Amino acid sequence: MKSTEHFKNTIKAYLDKRANEDELFAITYAKENKNLDDCITFIFNTVQKSGCNGFTDDEVYSMAVHYYDEDSIEVGKSTDCQVVVNHTVELSAEEKEEARRKAIQKAQDEAYTRMKQPLRKPQAKQATINNQLNLFAV
Repeated sequence: MKSTEHFKNTIKAYLDKRANEDELFAITYAKENKNLDDCITFIFNTVQKSGCNGFTDDEVYSMAVHYYDEDSIEVGKSTDCQVVVNHTVELSAEEKEEARRKAIQKAQDEAYTRMKQPLRKPQAKQATINNQLNLFAV
């Protein structure tokens, strides 16, 4: 099965959070016969059977919870597919400052490189040849 690590991490983070907040789900989540890879395979197969291409976060999370809730659930075969996770990444203040510093440094480096290049003389435009007869030419 080829799922993006970001997708797996997103599902795992949700399940971990839910297990911390819900004691009953924590027991279900700790079942020995359940694992994250089978959960991801179950989600992929459920999505494939539905025929739909887009799902909300809550729909996907409910599939993951359903996998852990049911003891006799058919996971299905491993599927080769691509997953798109459309979550925005929140940067810390330090990460934002580091990105800003790198962007400024890159702009300075590019400006310096342009300054070091020799000046180019503008090329003279070639005179266009006018093949029309001029009645007023002397």
